[in-house]
Amino acid sequence: MLIDWFTVGAQLLNFLVLAWLLKRFLYRPILDALDAREQRIAAELADADAKRAEAKEERAEFQHKNEVFERQRATLLSEATEAAQAERQRLLDEARLAADALKAKRMQALSDDARGLDQALRRRTEQEVFAIARQTLADLADASLEQRMAELFTRRLRALDPPAKEGFANALKATSAPARVRSAFDLPAAQRAAIQTAINETFSADVPVEFETAPERICGIELSTEGQKMAWSIADYLASLAQGVEELVKAQAAGEVKAQPESTPDAPPT
Repeated sequence: MLIDWFTVGAQLLNFLVLAWLLKRFLYRPILDALDAREQRIAAELADADAKRAEAKEERAEFQHKNEVFERQRATLLSEATEAAQAERQRLLDEARLAADALKAKRMQALSDDARGLDQALRRRTEQEVFAIARQTLADLADASLEQRMAELFTRRLRALDPPAKEGFANALKATSAPARVRSAFDLPAAQRAAIQTAINETFSADVPVEFETAPERICGIELSTEGQKMAWSIADYLASLAQGVEELVKAQAAGEVKAQPESTPDAPPT
């Protein structure tokens, strides 16, 4: 069989042209489309991976923020709890202090009332006791007792200490008015003369003297001139005793009682 090389060549040329045409107009678009699809898929996969990584980062950030928030919430809750407990304790302490202060105030008021009542009762008792004593001595006083008082008065006059004597002497020299001797009863002439003599001898001068009757001078005699006074009476003794008792009561009420040497006034003559 003879080979027609022209036909073979024409068929080969047709095949080449067909192959070129297929490659040019069929395979290349398909390959380009496949490449584009692969690139699109790769881009989509890359975008998905990026979004997945971004989502992972956002999730991690969210978890971190959530943990920070939980820690802050726990801290704030703890601080609020501690502040509430501290405020509660402060209010309880203030209420306790207020209650203690009110209780102390009430106790002090009750103590003051009781002390005031006790002092009032003591003062009333003292007043009644001394009033009864004065009245009793006033009822018992008579002229003979006053004469004994005059004798005691002259002895005390002669025994005046130098400062008191000097004060009386200066007062007597500074005035022309007579000295005054006051007693509860009229003194007999003899007693007046004895007192006048004692005054003259004590002050080494003729001192004019006026004698007066003063019923309020219970069992006592008083010599006075120009602001100077010397006296002795049971009333003065009672007044001194009452003052001492009152001072003792005040010291006891204030809790300041201190041991002091006792001073006993002159006892009335018997």
